Amino acid sequence: MSCYAPVIVLIRPQLGQNIGKAARAMLNFGLTEMRLVAPRDGWPNPEAGPAASGANSVLESAKVFATTAEAVADCNLVYASTVRRRDLVMPVIGPEQMAASIRASAGRSAILFGPERSGLETEDVALASAIVTVPINPEFGSLNLAQAVILLAYEWSRGERLAQPPAKELEPPAPMGELDGLIGQLDQALVDVKYFHPPERTAATRATIRTILTKAGWSSREVRALRGIIGALSSKKG
Repeated sequence: MSCYAPVIVLIRPQLGQNIGKAARAMLNFGLTEMRLVAPRDGWPNPEAGPAASGANSVLESAKVFATTAEAVADCNLVYASTVRRRDLVMPVIGPEQMAASIRASAGRSAILFGPERSGLETEDVALASAIVTVPINPEFGSLNLAQAVILLAYEWSRGERLAQPPAKELEPPAPMGELDGLIGQLDQALVDVKYFHPPERTAATRATIRTILTKAGWSSREVRALRGIIGALSSKKG
């Protein structure tokens, strides 16, 4: 994990539940440092813990600041997350470019998120190095706080070595001899129930069945399971 993972700065957040959900979003992608600027209901907030769903370490280490300027004073790069146009002349970049710049920087970085209802104010955006905007449906640009956090946290995490669920090794396909045994057993079961009709279509039907069973790439374990199923059905018929 990078020593300089970005700081998530929530500016004037309104609901403790949303702070907790943002913490949960952060920790999913390896971000642990949260800073709060003038949270409306004060801090700590009893509603944040349950909403964090186990991301208590993020909440417990969260720091509170009176102003945005104080919250980002030690950061070399600051990104303002917003989808709204501003009357400020500054770069507007996407999440991928933001993440690349953070990973290339030797200093601290921060991502700013505004209040749930109004988003970032112009004076907060003015403190940023750039605006970062997530491509979104122009007809419905409505993200809640945790959604906005998780999108940018995920983009940053793509360049980090986070743990992933172990991939289960695929079983090799069964040898053709085992597959032929399955096909032969199924063929005999179909003969027993007079499946092949009319007789002139028998060869074509058998070719189709073979193709279906061969194309699937069954493993030896799966072939044994199928043969057991066929055997069970055949014994019931008898």
